[in-house]
Amino acid sequence: MKKNEIYISVDVETSGPIPGEFSLLSIGACLVQDPLMSIYIELQPDSPRHDEEALKVSGLSLEYLQQNGLPPLEAMKHLHEWLCTIKQPESNIIFVGLNSPFDWSFINYYFHKFLHENPFGFTAIDMKAYYMGLTGCLWSETKSSRMVEKLNPISHPSHNALDDARFQAELFAMMINEQPVIFNHKN
Repeated sequence: MKKNEIYISVDVETSGPIPGEFSLLSIGACLVQDPLMSIYIELQPDSPRHDEEALKVSGLSLEYLQQNGLPPLEAMKHLHEWLCTIKQPESNIIFVGLNSPFDWSFINYYFHKFLHENPFGFTAIDMKAYYMGLTGCLWSETKSSRMVEKLNPISHPSHNALDDARFQAELFAMMINEQPVIFNHKN
């Protein structure tokens, strides 16, 4: 890993498939190189619209979060402050996610809606695409279960945003550290 790039593994749980109409419910983020340096935030829903399956997967309820979650503005300020403590001079924080187009879309929308800027900028590393490029596999083979078979991580996903961010961090660190091994298998 380059010293001027700080990889942040991010996972979210939401009330549905798209930001703006559905709510960001929880955020988990950690440093890829040190997953114990992390943050977990639960947010109050900013829309009553929800998909029952999304709530079932996350185990979160809108009623619980309305009472116990942070208001979205406060939550995004909290995440921004945490990122500022991680960012070093002359460095860039890089959003890393497993299916990052989904997770990044919610984070980007909420940062712009509530703070008018996204400290990650307009890009992210998608681990599925990275894995596909690294291994030469088909897109259908980029499921996390396939990555687990190949990389043998210690952790496993649980649909808790922080647990999943740490799981993703472990997988991404393994991809970076074992890049020559994976490439040597192809040759």
